[in-house]
Amino acid sequence: MVRRRRGGEKMEATLRGSRAALELRGSGAPGVHVVMGNEACDLDSMVSAIAFAYFLTKTSLEQKTVFVPILNIPRSEFPLRGECTFLLRENQFSEDLLTFRDEIDLHSLHREGRLTLTLVDHNVLPRGDAALENVVTQVIDHRPLERPFTPGCLVTSEPVGSCATLVTEWIVQRAPDILDKQLAFLLRSTIVLDCINMAPAAGKVTPKDSEYVALLESRFHDLPPRATVFDALQEAKFDISGLTTEQMLRKDLKVVFGGDLRLAISAIYLTLEDFLARPCVKNELEEFCQTRGYDVLVTMTISFNEKKEPSRQLAVYSPCSHLRELVSCALEKSEAPSLHLLPMYSPSSEISAYSQGNRLASRKKVLPIIEGLLKAREKEGAAAMHRCQGWNDCSDSAQLLPASCTDICQDEDLQLPPTPMNSLVEGCPLDGGLPKLTPEAILEKFNQIPAEGLADTDCSVCH
Repeated sequence: MVRRRRGGEKMEATLRGSRAALELRGSGAPGVHVVMGNEACDLDSMVSAIAFAYFLTKTSLEQKTVFVPILNIPRSEFPLRGECTFLLRENQFSEDLLTFRDEIDLHSLHREGRLTLTLVDHNVLPRGDAALENVVTQVIDHRPLERPFTPGCLVTSEPVGSCATLVTEWIVQRAPDILDKQLAFLLRSTIVLDCINMAPAAGKVTPKDSEYVALLESRFHDLPPRATVFDALQEAKFDISGLTTEQMLRKDLKVVFGGDLRLAISAIYLTLEDFLARPCVKNELEEFCQTRGYDVLVTMTISFNEKKEPSRQLAVYSPCSHLRELVSCALEKSEAPSLHLLPMYSPSSEISAYSQGNRLASRKKVLPIIEGLLKAREKEGAAAMHRCQGWNDCSDSAQLLPASCTDICQDEDLQLPPTPMNSLVEGCPLDGGLPKLTPEAILEKFNQIPAEGLADTDCSVCH
């Protein structure tokens, strides 16, 4: 990607002023209007938060309020968001201007009566932030709407390919003069990535996405070619060179709970053979789980061959054999979907390794299986233990577990909340491989991708 010439000083000065205003305390301290993306902090969330906070700063009539974009992760996690750090570098945009979740106490601001919230790229607050719900005044999102109607909260919800498209629409329709090359570059790059280079065959792009990408290009003629932007961001997103095992596991991590069990699922972007061949991998998995309190770790890998065809593999780690077997059994026996798992060589008895025959069964599809298993255990509780004759005591974790998990995780009502659309392994159009973007192939159907209905969640390229 061609590095952008220095520009956008107005936006950077605005962000610098917002950070400075956050330091003010006492009776003269301003109100704080936070624009916050989702907890995945993918490119769409980051750019949507930055752009919309800038829009509010330039258009709001509130003189005693500071508008601050918040990246909803700790600053230490940001280096793992390769596409985010890459795009900022390309724009010569300093990370020091950004504010991360561990650098601001939203709950304290709320108690002081100084907090207002706008949510972008998600529409419901996580459980830990439920107390902040009464100060959410606006939502802009492109996934299925899950929040109930709340008086005084302005909701923009439309199943477009990228939340940045809706933010662009707000800016163009209400304050087009604030658009400069840097802001246009950020917005257009994000939409191009989310919409898989605007390829109709990928099934992500909508007419509104195309409309606003074309509009940005018409206003700023020297933006780099779409394909150049897309390829560079894709490469940056999947680049794991130099990462430790711990960083690989953290890079794309989700955690689900069931009673007193914590289960983590990590997406890894290399073959399972290469991952398990890393020196001391069993010890590193053990330390990773012990440090964070995870009872089970499921690792899902995805890699591409020379023909850009994906391969998926899966590993289940737990020092507790009963927990490991319980989760493995649920995955092996699942029929909705069937994963077609075949055992692979594992360097440790504490790691169950599989090749996954169903290459379209992304993490988005696997999460409900595990969530269903955990919730079924939680729902059964103590009463089920007295009824069931097949319970075993797991001395490693002091948990009572069923000897058989057949059909335990098939409850269709158990659904996870939507995940961000451009997270890395969440069932996106590239599950079937990268689209062939030749003029002849662009009209072909995209490699047997099934219709998903409403917009996918957390998809960045192959979740």
